[in-house]
Amino acid sequence: MSFLLKAPKLTHFHSTPAMLLCLSTLSLSSSSSSSVSSPLCLNSPCPSQSNPVYIKFRTSYRQNLRYLRALGLLDPKAKPHEIPSRESVDLLISRVHFFTSKGFAGSDLPRIAFLCPQLFSPGFNLDETESVFEFLAADVSASARDSCGLITKHPQILLSDVEYCLRPTLDYLRQLGVGRLNAPTTLNAHLLNTRVERLREKVKFLRSVGLTYEESATICARLPALFGYSVEENLRPKYEYLVEEMERSLEELKRFPQYFGFSLRKRIAPRHLHLTQLNVRLPLNRMLMWSDERFYAKWR
Repeated sequence: MSFLLKAPKLTHFHSTPAMLLCLSTLSLSSSSSSSVSSPLCLNSPCPSQSNPVYIKFRTSYRQNLRYLRALGLLDPKAKPHEIPSRESVDLLISRVHFFTSKGFAGSDLPRIAFLCPQLFSPGFNLDETESVFEFLAADVSASARDSCGLITKHPQILLSDVEYCLRPTLDYLRQLGVGRLNAPTTLNAHLLNTRVERLREKVKFLRSVGLTYEESATICARLPALFGYSVEENLRPKYEYLVEEMERSLEELKRFPQYFGFSLRKRIAPRHLHLTQLNVRLPLNRMLMWSDERFYAKWR
């Protein structure tokens, strides 16, 4: 079985895994008389009122295949020997039912399956994810729609333990002053699923360069993306370039912690060297916030 990342543009489907057939009347006609309509009764005695009768039946294997292909969960170009078995198709259908019952759109499912195929594997029990949905609703205060958005951005969060990972992380982020964690952004989804130990590493680094705990917390609250940066490959080289090459103070970093969010090789160093040649010194925000076009047009 192969999964696709992009779903087709279809948003409505005529076939569903379980269908209801409504038989209300049957028109009988003959060559010698006009049409006569009468209710079709499947069980006797026939009720006097003409209420519709519903028959529930399982969608066929081929219909399920078409449905999953339309969703983007099965490769429409798969060769005959690559087509999944009936059991595998039934499993996928049950997974689709689970996610759509939680409020996910059909277009979300290929991304979830691609990023976290374990959720669609036979050995995984989706009931184990209920605690995560409850955590997002009760602890994070995310609406059903926002919860779906967070999970779609980072579906691996469904595999995390609430007590040992998610709740301690949420508590620590809130202690630092990081807010609006219920917003369905990629950053928030990854932050919530980051171990506390990794978050503390970033705070420890900020304190090692001379910032107090309160100052470090303020920087983290203003730039929570900082938690996703490597200390040795990103934060430390940028700090050393700031104080050693640019001869800037720690106070400037406090005023503009967004400095850590810019590329050292592509923006910080080239602009610093350009301004040095012109014998110009600018505040960090003016040096880095402007687009290349505006910056180099101003400082030729």
